[in-house]
Amino acid sequence: MAAIRLRTPLAEADVRALRAGDEILLSGLVHTGRDRFHKAVFESGECPVDLAGGALFHCGPVVVRDPATGAWRVVAAGPTTSVREEPYMAAIVERHGLRAIVGKGGMGAATREACRRFGCVYLQAVGGAAALLARCVKRVAAVHFLDEFGATEACWSLEVEDLPLLVGMDASGRSLYAEVEESSRAALGALLAGTAAPSSFDDRRSPP
Repeated sequence: MAAIRLRTPLAEADVRALRAGDEILLSGLVHTGRDRFHKAVFESGECPVDLAGGALFHCGPVVVRDPATGAWRVVAAGPTTSVREEPYMAAIVERHGLRAIVGKGGMGAATREACRRFGCVYLQAVGGAAALLARCVKRVAAVHFLDEFGATEACWSLEVEDLPLLVGMDASGRSLYAEVEESSRAALGALLAGTAAPSSFDDRRSPP
């Protein structure tokens, strides 16, 4: 199946049509945010960027400045482990009309329910490919909280083109992460109970 091309700002209907497992190529404006950004937005209720219909990327990009032009350039843009933002994420989705969360590793039950209720999806970015993902960043549109939080924790507004992502949690309540956890728990239970069939590797290693 071909990847689905989306551009921010995202319409609720388009987001709700996505299904866990869909491949996405995302273009448009994406805002980064890590721990200090989420905590500040959660506690104040205010956000320096308009998140309505937007995408929030759990990322601390490596950004350098051209000494000649003063322009910023992203050289690495790897995803941050998203579950760290679980205490804040559901409230941000509800209050600010966020339509997409980008990160790695999935999120918890509160975020999953907020996605279902308010029409948001969680999009998995490729871990360990920060330099490759940075090639999708065409321009740094703005930066917020740079002086307060430093470059890693600042909110960078990035123009991206065809950022490759996978729908990990959709707006109908399905989560690939929860499914993997459930199947792994069932497999572990079977192994502990001695009901799992031995692998071919085990068969070869067993004595005659």
